[in-house]
Amino acid sequence: MRLRSLSKNLLLRVLVAIVLGVVFGLFFPEWLARVFITFNGIFSQFLGFLIPLIIVGLVTPAIADLGRGAGKWLAVTAAIAYGSTIFAGLLAFLVAKASYPWLLGGDRSVNGLENPEDHALGGFFDITMPPVFDVMTALILAFCIGVGITCVKGNSLHRGFGELRTIVMRIVEKIIIPLLPVYIFGMFLSLTMNGQIVLVISTFLRVVILAFIMTVVILIIQYCVAGLVAKRNPFVMLKNMLPAYATALGTSSSAATIPVTLECTKRNGVDERVAGFTIPLCATIHLSGSTMKIVLFSLAIMTISGMPINTWQYIGFILLLGVTMVAAPGVPGGAIMAAVGILQSTLGFDETAVGLMIATYVAIDSFGTACNVTGDGAIAAVMDRMLKDKSGRLRDAPAKSTV
Repeated sequence: MRLRSLSKNLLLRVLVAIVLGVVFGLFFPEWLARVFITFNGIFSQFLGFLIPLIIVGLVTPAIADLGRGAGKWLAVTAAIAYGSTIFAGLLAFLVAKASYPWLLGGDRSVNGLENPEDHALGGFFDITMPPVFDVMTALILAFCIGVGITCVKGNSLHRGFGELRTIVMRIVEKIIIPLLPVYIFGMFLSLTMNGQIVLVISTFLRVVILAFIMTVVILIIQYCVAGLVAKRNPFVMLKNMLPAYATALGTSSSAATIPVTLECTKRNGVDERVAGFTIPLCATIHLSGSTMKIVLFSLAIMTISGMPINTWQYIGFILLLGVTMVAAPGVPGGAIMAAVGILQSTLGFDETAVGLMIATYVAIDSFGTACNVTGDGAIAAVMDRMLKDKSGRLRDAPAKSTV
């Protein structure tokens, strides 16, 4: 398939773009760097405009393809995604509570780290592309229309959204994926020239290492559970998801990684209709990696700043964070922007703490996103098993895809 070859080529191009972005950031003249940063600004605006259309164009026909059982399986998928997100947050909380007293015990000053946005290298100009509607509206619209299609007779609307899916996927294949390496190059070029990578990682190096270890642990747990349910080798399944992991590592965008995640998920034996339903949905509602990272860094800031940590209050924060993550746009930094409100209202973060949180989160945003999208494949495998009867056919779904 076209996406199969795209995902293979993209893996190499993403890695090359990351390396070149860091290397060229050491000597690029400012005027030339601003050319790429200007492109990144325009590309980000277009991606933000496209995300609601991706959700409506992919989720709606995928729900409709599942037939009359779609409403039930939608609720099951959302419950599994929320449970996975909350589990990651609680696990990160327990690990941080146990390790931070000695891991960060000697660090009591955060005055040397500033918000990177205060010193960001800007582009020559900006082009604003407001989306037709926001992410939450797109989700609700996709749910309502998708389930509604399964409840009425006639195929006109179903065929229409199937054609919309084709249009959206063509845009992703012909525009988004080919330009992703350029976008990734500009992103790492900017981070290097602004000095954010060295500053942030040198300040929170121990937390970064812990976050990476936690990412691996969470993914192993997710795929062990998925492998047990689906009766497949969890480590083979994880290996098949590596292109999606690498793509998300470079883009920091769950939405931009959807086509690659879809292809990797299908390599794990997940039915095309199930993958088309769960992957775009989970790209928005399943943010286990982002939640884990927000928990680790917020607790690190509270620890080194001497802020009191109330266990029950923080557990309430995690439960609320899991809901808030649903509204997070699938673009770089979207999760932390959605979480700022409850960081202030629930944990009492002031402007300095919020700025510090954004600085540390955005600098290594890609690790959480990579965990998110890779975990989506595990949920898809579980749903594939639950949706199939003993003969291997999907329950409540047509025998063949309507794509």
